[in-house]
Amino acid sequence: MNAAVRQYLLVTGNYWAFTLTDGALRMLVVLHFHQLGYTPLQVAMLFLFYEIFGVVTNLVGGWLGARLGLNRTMNLGLVLQVGALAMLAVPAALLTVPWVMAAQALSGIAKDLNKMSAKGSLKLLVPAGEQARLYRWVALLTGSKNALKGLGFFLGALLLAWLGFDGAVLAMAGALVLVWLGSLAWLKADLGKAKAKPKFRDLLSKSPAINRLSAARLFLFGARDVWFVVALPVFLADQLGWGHAGIGAFLALWIIGYGAVQALAPAITGLRRGPVPDGRAAFGWALPLAGLTAGLAAALWAGWPAQTVLVAGLLAFGVLFALNSALHSYLIVSYAREDGVSLDVGFYYMANAGGRLLGTVLSGAIYQAWGLPACLAVSAVFVALAALVSLALPRHAAA
Repeated sequence: MNAAVRQYLLVTGNYWAFTLTDGALRMLVVLHFHQLGYTPLQVAMLFLFYEIFGVVTNLVGGWLGARLGLNRTMNLGLVLQVGALAMLAVPAALLTVPWVMAAQALSGIAKDLNKMSAKGSLKLLVPAGEQARLYRWVALLTGSKNALKGLGFFLGALLLAWLGFDGAVLAMAGALVLVWLGSLAWLKADLGKAKAKPKFRDLLSKSPAINRLSAARLFLFGARDVWFVVALPVFLADQLGWGHAGIGAFLALWIIGYGAVQALAPAITGLRRGPVPDGRAAFGWALPLAGLTAGLAAALWAGWPAQTVLVAGLLAFGVLFALNSALHSYLIVSYAREDGVSLDVGFYYMANAGGRLLGTVLSGAIYQAWGLPACLAVSAVFVALAALVSLALPRHAAA
């Protein structure tokens, strides 16, 4: 096993462990606080700082990664997640909204430091001319991560039923401490450290391709989270009468399938038959996703059986969304500069976090005011905007 593959496996394993706890924590918070009587908008607000600090972290974290090295920002993310989990293992009387929001803020910082570090490191582990290999590695990392995030949703619901809220967060914190110790021992020390120390003013990207791709990413992830984060789990519980285990299992299977499609994206998008994808591919795959989402909203408004529409329609949504997300993830790593790669990747994931923030807040607010069909209608508009922005992306990834 050569050094690049060994480091890739270390980065991937680190990212996998973190992602399991991130998905489990999200499901724990949604189900636990909905069970306590919180409204959908109040549950959404618990994640407000998680998303806000994700926006800031990706911007500043990219600068830190270029100055300190991606291994250090990745390990810092693990430590902060342990701290966030420990903050939630307090008596129920202390789990006030401000306290939970602060813990979620810390978790948001941790998640985006870890993700930015993992994605940015791939640019440095693949030789510059091997774009097809880069696409496959990015797709595999992203797809496996999302499959494990789905497993984390199920794990969160299971741990809540088995250990209770406090026991669940303490168990996850202990597991992450072990991962952190292994990462300190074996991850390459100078991974991603820029040769020239970047100034703080270098944070904002000056590349038109990265700026446009970042805008498309913002709308794409806003389109997912506007129905997925709060509206869907609450609808399944309140309107369809699903239990916690059923909701966790369904969302877990959705994310696992979504991750599997992402891992297979190079084959599905025709990498073996032609060149690596470019901006035209990003536009072409966004159009059917926008049409499907609009169709789901129309079906619910027309009174079609909600359970059939959601189970079948959202599985199809997951396939198309996964392909769009995998294409974006490859394009950002391809467009990014090699020296100081974390600056470009961090800027892009700042937009990603901005889309999640927008989608999370709208998910609770729109569902509470107009219901799930309205959330899906807004999602369709966001995907259409992502497609329009993608029209201006370079037609060849190497550009």
